[in-house]
Amino acid sequence: MVYIYKKIIGNKNYYYLRASIKKEGKSITKDIAYLGNNLERINQELDSLTNYQKEIRKAYKTITSFIQTNRYLEKVKSLKIKNDLFLSKESLYNIEACKLHWQKEFLKLNNLTQEEILKQFVIEFAFNTASIEGNTITLKQAQNLLMENLTPKNKTLREIYDLQNTEKVFLNIYENLNQKLDEDLICKIHSSLLENIDIRTGYRTEEVRVFKMNFKSTPGKYVKADMNILINWYKENEHKLHPLVLATMFHHKFEKIHPFMDGNGRTGRMLMNFILLKNNYPPIIIRKKNRTEYLNKLNKADECGLDKTKKEYYEDLIEFTSFEMKDNYWNIFL
Repeated sequence: MVYIYKKIIGNKNYYYLRASIKKEGKSITKDIAYLGNNLERINQELDSLTNYQKEIRKAYKTITSFIQTNRYLEKVKSLKIKNDLFLSKESLYNIEACKLHWQKEFLKLNNLTQEEILKQFVIEFAFNTASIEGNTITLKQAQNLLMENLTPKNKTLREIYDLQNTEKVFLNIYENLNQKLDEDLICKIHSSLLENIDIRTGYRTEEVRVFKMNFKSTPGKYVKADMNILINWYKENEHKLHPLVLATMFHHKFEKIHPFMDGNGRTGRMLMNFILLKNNYPPIIIRKKNRTEYLNKLNKADECGLDKTKKEYYEDLIEFTSFEMKDNYWNIFL
């Protein structure tokens, strides 16, 4: 396996083609070619390495992702973006690099190409957001269902509608970003996600038990009042906080209230993407494989009041969501 390795000496970057091989059961890495210090010339340097073209072609996607990621990181760093109270400098640069590529590259693609890539995002998003809540449909089955309309065997109608509704709702908000984030939109998104799944729509007035979550949700009689607090908090901070910070905090506060009898997690992650997209940032996937870490970081933020914005409660959750954005973005939208 070959890949590009970056060495930083002083303020300069130096690039090498590095090979990782197994020898006698041990992994050995070595630099096999120096690619210079100019990111824009790396492809030319790679083309000149005639002895390694087979390996380079095999690693094409990884190499291309490295080049594009670092190209946009360098562009972002040259913009001298102001520091953010809630984001580390590295996380801020990575998020802004995703945003810049989203605006300069993805949104300028041919419409059909955009639709194809967005379809892949929706499949990954629907699979992961549903799986976090216990849906057992596999990624391959989700692909067959949402691309070929092939119904998976031995799965419940609830699980099938879960993925289909997620696709429908995401595409609807993507095409209607001029909507105002208010209680009407929240209830509309929730009821659409639960179509053919659960008739209990609208704010709950009863108590709800949140299994495997170490927190107390808002008592039923106070849900409406707490949702008003959340919407007011959002309006107050809409133009103050970085959009990823805003989306992450909103998501947590929404989950802490748990305003519905079912579908709170799926609705909260959809609203997080609505906030990001509305602010010209790409959407995010919280992956099933990181479920435990995700829930633990949500729990850590629970001590913060619904109307408060405090770093000590949210910094871990925000770093987590920023990593999820960076780690997924280049795999899907490149």
